[in-house]
This record gives sequence, C-alpha cells and structure tokens, in this order.
Amino acid sequence: MATSGTYVTDVPLKGSVEKHYPRYRNENHVFPDAIGHHIQSVTVHEGKWDSHGSIKIWNYTCDGKQEVFKERREIDDEKKTVKVVGLEGHLMEQLKLYEVVFQFFPKSEDECVCKNTMTWEKRNDEFPEPSNYMKFLKNMVTDMDHHVNKA
Repeated sequence: MATSGTYVTDVPLKGSVEKHYPRYRNENHVFPDAIGHHIQSVTVHEGKWDSHGSIKIWNYTCDGKQEVFKERREIDDEKKTVKVVGLEGHLMEQLKLYEVVFQFFPKSEDECVCKNTMTWEKRNDEFPEPSNYMKFLKNMVTDMDHHVNKA
C-alpha cells in the first residue's frame, strides 16, 4: 500500500467570507488575470463556472514547471466549501487520490480564514510526498487575497 496523508493549513484573509468565497466557487476565470504567475488559464470542460460537478482544466506553474490539472468541483454553499477532486494531469501521474477542500470561516467583521485541507495517496512510494503542492495552494490563496483586496 502506498503512502497517503492529509495536510491542513489555515490562511488568514482580509475581508469577509462573502468577499472571498465567490472567487473559489464560481469566479475561477479571474485567476489567470489576478495571479497569472501561479495560474495561466482555467477552462470549463463540462458544466458551468458555478455548477456543482463541473469539470475544469487548469494550466499552472508549480516549482517553476508548467503543469495541467483536470478536476471535478463539489460545492457546499451552506458550509462555504469548495472541494476539488483530481481527475487527470501531471499531479495525477504520481497520485491516485488528490482532493483539496477550501473552506471559508469568518474571523471578524472584516477578516476570514481559508482552511485548506489536502488529502492524497501516492501511486507508489517512489514518488515524493506532495508537500510542494500544499505550499503552492497556500501561496495561491495568499496572493488571491492581495488581488481581492485591491479590487
């Protein structure tokens, strides 16, 4: 059995949950313009930008390498949660399970927290643990915070 694990990190954000959650829920098309050094493009492969179960293809840069990722999106508006389930792409060559949950919690009237939970299982133990992808996600959320607050 290959190694598996879960990484969790909280990213403090300026602004309310209502200001940040929509970017992850249904405004992914702004990511390339907002944080193009991380995300170069996002396209809808199936469904719509804001539909539960939609499938999107992301072109991004992690550790200086251009990569592609195909995901299915699960949305829970009540819990202000977006779950990303990995389907195909560079990362999925190493992992047989990759899920990321972005959950937004209010901290105060003008601050919130994005809790990132990444669950993974390697295809075999020859591959490294995907901690660099957690670092990528944390940097992406932090940089999107800067964009949201200057808009």
